[in-house]
Amino acid sequence: MTAVLEAPRLDAPPPTRRAPRNWRSVAWALPPLLLVLGFAVYPMARVLAESTVTDEGRGLSTWGSVLGSSMFRNALWRTVEVAAISTLGCLLLGTFLALVLAFVPFPGSKIVGRLIDTVLSLPSFLITLAFTFLYGTAGAVNAMIARITGAEHGPLNFLATPWGVIAAEITFFTPFVVRPLLAAFTQLPREQLDVAASLGASPLRVLRTVVLPEAWPALMAGGSLVLLLTLNEFGIVLFTGAKDVVTLPVLIYTRGIVTFDLPGAAVIATVQVALSLALYGGYRFLFARLMGGSRAAVDNPR
Repeated sequence: MTAVLEAPRLDAPPPTRRAPRNWRSVAWALPPLLLVLGFAVYPMARVLAESTVTDEGRGLSTWGSVLGSSMFRNALWRTVEVAAISTLGCLLLGTFLALVLAFVPFPGSKIVGRLIDTVLSLPSFLITLAFTFLYGTAGAVNAMIARITGAEHGPLNFLATPWGVIAAEITFFTPFVVRPLLAAFTQLPREQLDVAASLGASPLRVLRTVVLPEAWPALMAGGSLVLLLTLNEFGIVLFTGAKDVVTLPVLIYTRGIVTFDLPGAAVIATVQVALSLALYGGYRFLFARLMGGSRAAVDNPR
C-alpha cells in the first residue's frame, strides 16, 4: 500500500483591518492649536497686514520710509546696546551671587535667596520707582551726600541716561540668571569638588574646570532669557524718563499711541517680533550644538 502524503493546509491570514482613527488625540490637540492660532498667529498676521496699509491702498512704501529713517536705526541700535550690556551685567552679577549663595555659607543666605525670588514676582516699573526714590536727583542717596558734604545738590544724576536704564534692568533681571544657576549647582556632585581640591587644584581652577562647565547650559538659558526680556522691555525705559533712550518698544508706543501712525508702528512691531524670533532660534540652535557636542564627548572619550 502506498501512503499519499498531503501537504498541510495553512489557514488563510485574517483580513487586515484599518486601524481606527484616534479621534481622541485629535480632540485633545485641537484646543491648544486653536488657542495658538487665535492668540498668537492671528494678531501677528493682523500686525503684518497693517504694516502694508498706505494712503493708496496696499504696498511697501511704509516699510521703506520707516526702515530708512534715522529714528528707526537709532532706536534699533539703542535697543541692541541696552539689551547686550544689561545681559552681560546680569550674567556677571548673577553668576557671582549664585556662587556665593551655593558655595559660601553665611548667616542669612536663605533670606537673601528668598529676596531674590521675590524680585521675580514684582513688576519691572517698581524697580524704576525704587531707583528714583534712592538715586534720583531728589532721592535719599543724593540728600544724604548733600547733607554730609554741605553741597546744594547731590552728585548722582544718571537715571535719565542709558546707564540708569541699564542699572535698573540689571537689578530686575539678574534673578533670572541666579535661579537656574542655583538649580544647576545643587545637581553638581560634591565628590567632584572634593577630588579636585584633594588633587591640589586652586579654587579658581575648580571653578573654571569643574563648576562652570556643569553650569554652562543653565547660564546660557538664563542669559538668553534675559536678552529676550531686555530686548522687549518697555516699563523700565518709560518710567526712568530717559528722553535719549528711545528703544524699539518705546518707538512702537510713540508711533502707535501718541501719533496714531498705526502702519508705521506695525512695521516696527514686525521687526521687533522678527528680531526676537531670530534670537530665540539662534539660541536653540547653539544650545543643541553645544549639548550634542558634550554628549558626543561623553559617549566617545579619548
